[in-house]
This record gives sequence, structure tokens and C-alpha cells, in this order.
Amino acid sequence: MPLHVVLSNRSGVPIYQQIVDQARAAILKDELAEGELLPSIRGLARDLRISVITTTRAYNELAQLGYIVNVPGKGSYVAPKDAELIRENLLRQVEGHLSDAVDVAAQAGLDAPTLHALLDFALEEGTDND
Repeated sequence: MPLHVVLSNRSGVPIYQQIVDQARAAILKDELAEGELLPSIRGLARDLRISVITTTRAYNELAQLGYIVNVPGKGSYVAPKDAELIRENLLRQVEGHLSDAVDVAAQAGLDAPTLHALLDFALEEGTDND
């Protein structure tokens, strides 16, 4: 299945990050298989009508995170899954989201017990949806 990216100029998320997030999600869901060739940087830039610099930045970040391998002169391929690396990257994301939640909670004047209760509720809801 080819890489499918939908960009939003209104999301507030940089375009390169939207590409990274959507490619990473597709890889983690096995929508993109190990060893699968991704669109060329220029081809993706053309298809999305964005700068080659933006797609290059996205591919370089995906490679740095261990999701793809850039092979000079050949293209970019989905990397073999490294479970520990993927777990570390996901853990970093969770920590970032929790940090953001704590900041927002502080702005709202929520105390720690209320924030813990909200987290417990979110965990219960997440478990119910599985």
C-alpha cells in the first residue's frame, strides 16, 4: 500500500511533521511493510505540492527515528521494525503529551488529584475501546 498523506494548513502542525506523523502511523499499523519503497522525495513533494526541502526534512526525521532507511541513489525504504526503538519513540511521545496536559491543567487551576482522576478516566475509556 503506498504512502498516503493528507496535509492541513489549518492544523497548526508543521507540514513536515504531518508527513512524519502519518508515515509513522502507517508503518506502526503495518499499512507500509518492511522493505517497502516510499515515494521519492521529489515525487512526494510534487504530489503534495510542497517544497523538496520539506519532504527531505520529513524523510530525514523518519530515518533518524528509525522508521525508514535512506539508500543514496536507490530511495527510501521502510526499515525493519526495531521494537525497542519504536517503544522508546512512543514513550517520548507519551511523555510529551503528558507534559502538555500538566501545563494545560495548571492553566485551568486543576490540582494533582483532579488530574489523576482525569487520567484514570481516560485510561478506563481507552481500555473500554479495545
